[in-house]
Amino acid sequence: MVENIKWLGHDTFKIIGEKIIYTDPFQIKKPDKADIILITHEHYDHFSPEDIKKLLAPHTVLVLPEDCSGKIKAKEVIVKPGDRITVEGIEIEAVPSYNTNKKFHPKEKGWVGYIFKVMGKRIYIAGDTDYIPEMKTFKDIDIALLPVSGTYVMTAEEAVQAALDINPKIAIPMHYGSIVGSEKDAQEFAKKLKGKIEVIILKPEE
Repeated sequence: MVENIKWLGHDTFKIIGEKIIYTDPFQIKKPDKADIILITHEHYDHFSPEDIKKLLAPHTVLVLPEDCSGKIKAKEVIVKPGDRITVEGIEIEAVPSYNTNKKFHPKEKGWVGYIFKVMGKRIYIAGDTDYIPEMKTFKDIDIALLPVSGTYVMTAEEAVQAALDINPKIAIPMHYGSIVGSEKDAQEFAKKLKGKIEVIILKPEE
């Protein structure tokens, strides 16, 4: 399944399965047509109307928190943590995503990460989050996309703890290399999980 996951930098992934799914489109270089776009929260590097428009087709569905709603002319499904929905045949669960030791992403905003199923695999994208207790409740995750850069999100060390709690078959680090953090964070994450969880560091695609 990993070969179907393309990292476009930051928290932007293109996942190819029964549908074309994008997460938090940001700095999109090549226009495309998405079936589903998952938005985690309203910060400019995650909810970028300019980039989303490069991926819109008439049938595209945006899945997003309430404070992102109504800003782009498109089909929308509004979610909050705990919601379970099916969009275009894809099962999607919105899960909590927030800071515990900093103020950039307050829990009361109701921002989200997502667990969604593609070709029988459960993929978790964390959004901008710290290491939070809810992660212990995420079960049967095949692939976890986890931020590792610190400053606004988990450090590599904290992301290691998150990965051990979630226990995915594969962990893929993200949220580095464009605003904060570098590949060193991803390498540190991989080193500390060696022998425990398989880590795949993706190269950003153009």
